[in-house]
Amino acid sequence: MQTAIEEFLAYLKAERDASAHTLRNYRVDLTQFLAYLRERGEGRVPVPVEVDHLAIRGFLARLHGARLAKTSAARKLATLRSCFRFLCRQGRVAANPAEMVRSPRLPVRTTPHLTVDEVFQLLAAPVSATAAEKAKNRKASGALRARDRAILELFYASGLRSGELVRLHLADVDHGEGLVRVQGKGRKERIVPVGRKALEALRAYGTVRGTLHPRGAAGPRDSAALFLNHHGGRITTRGVSRIVLMRLTQSGLGKKISPHGLRHSFATHLLDAGADLRAIQELLGHARLSTTQRYTHVGLDKLLEVYDRAHPRARSSRRLPAAG
Repeated sequence: MQTAIEEFLAYLKAERDASAHTLRNYRVDLTQFLAYLRERGEGRVPVPVEVDHLAIRGFLARLHGARLAKTSAARKLATLRSCFRFLCRQGRVAANPAEMVRSPRLPVRTTPHLTVDEVFQLLAAPVSATAAEKAKNRKASGALRARDRAILELFYASGLRSGELVRLHLADVDHGEGLVRVQGKGRKERIVPVGRKALEALRAYGTVRGTLHPRGAAGPRDSAALFLNHHGGRITTRGVSRIVLMRLTQSGLGKKISPHGLRHSFATHLLDAGADLRAIQELLGHARLSTTQRYTHVGLDKLLEVYDRAHPRARSSRRLPAAG
């Protein structure tokens, strides 16, 4: 089984071009399952063909007993399904035992997001340098403010993931066409349009980006990266999250929204304005439409408005049920 796991992980890396983060999660899940099999077999680990759905159910029951979150248990089951699907294609097992196990029922959760008015308030708020920024690099504080403005504008203009934004190179932005080349999950590239306001913010940041460099150096440490930290290196996803939270606090909105929440806001506002769900799927870089549907938050009143306007036999007047 250990050999089968290593072959599966090697396949993900070589053939599927899986990210280091994905490979790490898969390895953790499969290592935990392997440890369970060893304990279940009193030290003996079965070969893949001997693993049945009862073993996988027992593994999930163990996770439930350890009070693991249902979302984590569902992810581990998905990992096992992918692994045994690979082994089926390799002829190592005749059937996928994980397909016979039902996924835990997950609660319906919505990621916090902003309304259109709240986004405009965030983007219109003055971006001021913090005391920490001034202490770290007083000369570059103006560049940091311009960078933060560009990050916020680009997030809302394009719906990028944090990992996609930090991987952007200077050459990925086509100012003439108003497009950005994005490297998404699985190293898949897509082209995303960017609005005028975001392009203006990017150009303003570009004029002062050169002041972000390490002490004693003549220029930026990462000359290709679009967004730099105050030392001149490529900014990290953790740094981007801190920036979004800090700028939300400065805007006075009183909300804690992650960069992912801005991505949800982007998708929801497009859908509310009448954009096609398939087009939003392409913009977000989702492989499945069902994933895009989870990224949108459309209220009942909006759904009824669209229905009444579009359906040929819809009622012309409708009263919503009373709350409660």
